[in-house]
Amino acid sequence: MTTPARWTPDQVRRARMRAQRLTGRPPRSVAEVVRALGGLQAQDTPASRLAVRPRSTGLDADAVRRACNQDRSVVRTWAMRGTLHMVAAEDAGWLVGLLGPAFAAAGRRRRLQLGLDDRLLGRALEALPAVLADGPLPRAELVRVLAAKGVEVNPDGQAPAHLVGYAALTGLICRGPDLAGDEASYVLVEDWVGPVSRARALDGDGALAELARRYLAGHGPAAPEDLAAWSGLATGRARQAFDLVAGELAEVELDGRRLWASKGGQAPWAPAGAQGPVVRLLGRFDGYLLGWRSRDLVLDQRFASRIQAGGGWIHPAVVVDGGVAGTWRSRRAGGRLEVAVEPFGRLPAGARPGLEAEAADLGRFLGAEAVLRLDRG
Repeated sequence: MTTPARWTPDQVRRARMRAQRLTGRPPRSVAEVVRALGGLQAQDTPASRLAVRPRSTGLDADAVRRACNQDRSVVRTWAMRGTLHMVAAEDAGWLVGLLGPAFAAAGRRRRLQLGLDDRLLGRALEALPAVLADGPLPRAELVRVLAAKGVEVNPDGQAPAHLVGYAALTGLICRGPDLAGDEASYVLVEDWVGPVSRARALDGDGALAELARRYLAGHGPAAPEDLAAWSGLATGRARQAFDLVAGELAEVELDGRRLWASKGGQAPWAPAGAQGPVVRLLGRFDGYLLGWRSRDLVLDQRFASRIQAGGGWIHPAVVVDGGVAGTWRSRRAGGRLEVAVEPFGRLPAGARPGLEAEAADLGRFLGAEAVLRLDRG
């Protein structure tokens, strides 16, 4: 048995930064970014656009809009953890097929509390192809047309959201183009990306193995427990996924814990280079803070509540050489984008030029001249 190489925390952080496409060769298309990471959290539409910026080159917010709304190279649907994600169009079918049934079953109790029993849901699924035959509809209109066809759902409260989520987890619908003000619309998967999604048909062990490959390509080194936290799979299923691709993996050790990564990657402990530390401004709900079971490797527990004060809200983060060094926020004022950075303490030496470059690139991405401001919390 080969003894795994021992890595330092800094080596693992650098490897994960590279896997997350936050260093190294940047992708040149939205679909390439999404495919490389396995998927981007998309419950917050502006934040999902921002997640593309530090992982790409030559793209802006309009490019992400085009990929979602016109090119359809990426699809937003309920997948990992049963939440809305942006995934590559060709991955939508097998991902929902693998993950959807378990999350649909897990939500049954809450749906019953909302008046969405199995009979009503069955009638809704039968009616939705006709309801959406003429194209995208916002959720309120979708519920109204369903009611006109005899499938009545309480339009107030959470029932409409759970109905839409259930229909997506069965593979029938997905999110369609953004409407005014980023309001969501919904479409039939078959109409929106059916041929593309069917082109890569995976099921059973094939889909489970592919999920492990995608996860480790975008998050390695990691452990099965990390895949479980990211995907929502049971830990036993995550271990099975790793076992299915064991021959493709390299094993490392971090403080007595075994981690795995895809074979053939570049040495992660290579220095950042002569240009100073690697600085990234990551938006709300960024995958670098959601992709593993624990954030302890990148976030000092003394400052954890400043990134997640409670509930599921993940604040924007300033990352320096893989570690979270502060928070940031932006606002438009006087035609410019003001980017305010609040470090947790003294910023690492040489970080200021990287912050200025990131703020300027954020402005470019959003189409506004950016001004950097350093605050002290």
